[in-house]
Formats: sequence, structure tokens, C-alpha cells
Amino acid sequence: MAGTVFSRFTGCSPAKEQHIKNWAGNLEFSTDQVHYPETREQVQNIVKNVSRLRALGSQHSFNTIADSKDNLVSSKKLNKIISIDKTRNTVTVEAGIKYGELVGYLHHNGYALHNLASLPHISVAGSIATATHGSGVNNGNLATSVSAIEFVNAAGDVVQLSRKDGDVFNGAVVGFGALGFVTKVTLDLLPTFNMKQVVYTNMPLSALKDNFLEIMSAGYSVSLFTDWSNRNINEVWIKSRGAGEETGPADNEFYGAILAEKNMHPVEDQPAESCTEQMGVTGPWFERMPHFKMGFTPSAGVELQSEYFVPLENGYEAMIAVEKLHEKITPRLFISEIRTIAADDLWMSPCYKKACVSIHTTWKQEWDAVMALLPQMEEQLAPFNPRPHWGKLFTIKPSVLQERIERLGDFRELVHQHDPKGKFTNEFLEKNVLGI
Repeated sequence: MAGTVFSRFTGCSPAKEQHIKNWAGNLEFSTDQVHYPETREQVQNIVKNVSRLRALGSQHSFNTIADSKDNLVSSKKLNKIISIDKTRNTVTVEAGIKYGELVGYLHHNGYALHNLASLPHISVAGSIATATHGSGVNNGNLATSVSAIEFVNAAGDVVQLSRKDGDVFNGAVVGFGALGFVTKVTLDLLPTFNMKQVVYTNMPLSALKDNFLEIMSAGYSVSLFTDWSNRNINEVWIKSRGAGEETGPADNEFYGAILAEKNMHPVEDQPAESCTEQMGVTGPWFERMPHFKMGFTPSAGVELQSEYFVPLENGYEAMIAVEKLHEKITPRLFISEIRTIAADDLWMSPCYKKACVSIHTTWKQEWDAVMALLPQMEEQLAPFNPRPHWGKLFTIKPSVLQERIERLGDFRELVHQHDPKGKFTNEFLEKNVLGI
């Protein structure tokens, strides 16, 4: 009877099912109470009728940031494109739409996003909430394209914020779902453009010593892939604007690296059919900017991920610090990727007020070994005050992490304003962010 009453209130009863897992299968969520609202009104009813919940996106986080012991509210069915505003050059979408579901529509209408992550399989709201990013010295993370956001707070009220709301807006965008359940997002758009990408192989790590910024600025988006063996960069991926705009390098050699003669996977021994077209072939921005195609399993699939951000000026030194652990790291990983991200004004972004280099590692799914290695990587990076990616694995002590977040006090006040009793919190947020 309780279930019948609850479904009448919410418009969608919770689906009791086997505990779902995250994208890589390393994490099983802690409740079988999973709600799948299809409208904002259904979200409001759920929020009003449960005491604790967490918003769930595309389940791509590798830690427990999205977990709940009580209720999970999925944005999976909130996946519509609402409108394009051709006066303001923006698009408004529901929170659960995946970038891969949006980009073709934008291109067809003459628009592009400023950047995409390595894979297009992730949801818009979830990516924004955790400051997920692509690469490029002039490209901010995906959340920097947000011009307005709508969420349902703990009282069940609809809150709408935009850049007109000033600094409070900057506090709400990278919000981890701690202020409420995000239902709608408005993104800034660019005119559509073409891109091409080329890959170089086997660049000496030493080439970065005096040329780090030049190498990372060689295209619109640049990624370095290394397994940390032999003081070598396995692959350099350079994504450049197409003909008539910015052009990428066409030389056979690039700082000691050799131009690849075939399409490559970031993990060299894996087939490249899942990867976006390379070899300098021009195509639409959304078919080049991610590393992986929407229709394929991205990355390695069964894996673990960690990522640390350090100031841009410390990029090479940070890489050398990690390289010192190569004998321990190399056997445990698939690949590490080094990217650059422009500074932003978003309070909880790792790139708040500073441009960053990120050292991202895709590990083999060897939990005990990886969790033993992370503290050693963090110790090597400690001189650079690293910040972790919010949705990936890390072991930095909460007290140390919190000291590195300049606007943490302001963010806690903002959370308390919209969720005074902690309806949207969980153990991860209480420990690492809210200091409860």
C-alpha cells in the first residue's frame, strides 16, 4: 500500500532492482531504490517525499560521489533538447541528455560546443557537476559553457540561476548535486566548425622540458599519452580547426615524435575502430573532438580511473615527479593522459582562477594495487598542491584537500541555503567537501 501511495505522489514509483553498478563495474550502488522521473514535476514530488537522495547521471564516476544508501534519482529519462535560442546562441537541454545525443543536432543547426570530453557517452549535468573537461590551453572545462541552470532544491522548489546572478551562479554550476537535483541546463554555443586530428608516436619525455607550452598549444586540443616507461610519450594527439581556420602540423616529425601511418588507439595494442578519425582527415567538430565514437565502448571498458590537476606552469615538473614511480605504475595501467584546461571562475572547479594540467590515468581493474599506488602518486605531486577530479579515485586527506579549495566556505553556505538538512548529501560529500 505504501508503494501505491508513493507512486501517486511522485508520478513514478521507484524501481526495485538488483543494485546497479557504475559504468566500469567497479562500484555497486548502495540502494535498490532507483527513481526514473520523466518530468520536473515528478522530480519535485520525489524530492518532497523522501528524506535523502542523490542524483544519478550516466554512472560514469569511479568513486561514491553519486552513491546513496536511501534513494537514487536518475536523470536518464530527462534527456530532451528543449530549445535553441538563435539570438543568444544557446541551447537548453534536460539534465540527462548525453553529449553524444546532442552534438549532431547542434551541428545540423549550425552550432558547436567549445569542447568535449574524451568520450561523448556522459550526461551533460553529471559532467558539469564534477567539472569534467577536454583539453586545450584556451578551453575551459565543460561547465564553463553553462550560462543558466535549473534545479529542484530540498524544499521541492524550482531554482533558476544564470550569469546575471553573479558570483552565486559560479558557486552553483560545479555543485555535485549538493544544492539540488538539476533538471535543465543552458549552454553557450559557437558556430559549427570542422576539425582534423593527427597522431605522433614516441616523443622523448625530455622534449617537454623546454617546450611544454608550445607542444600543448600545437592545436585546438592536445593530449599526451604515456605508460611512463622508457621516459617516452607513446602518442601525441593534436586536434586542429579545419581548412580556412587554424591548421594543424603536417610535418612527419614533431619534437622528435613520428607521424602515425594509421589510426591509433590511446592504448597502442588495442584496435582503433572505436576511436575518432585521424590521419588529418577533416570532419565535423563532434566527430574529432572526443577520442572515442559514441557507438562503441569507450576507453578500455573494464578499468579504474584517477586524475590530478596541477598548475599549468608546473606541468612538466609534475610529470617528472610521477615518472619516478614508473616501475610501480607501468605494470598496473592501461595508459595515462596529460591535458591542459584553461582557468575559470567556478568555485569548486579544480581550475578556479588558474590554468591547469591534468594527469589522468586509466588503470587496470586491480583495486588493491591501484589504491596502494594512489597515495604514492599524491605524495610525488604534493609540492604542486594537486586537486583531484571529483568523480575519480583519490586518497588525499579531506583536511588537506579542503585547504586547497579557496571558495569552500562560500560553497558550504550556498549548500546550506538550498539544503539545510542535508537531503542531497552522502558520505562522500560529508567527508570530502562539507566537513561534516
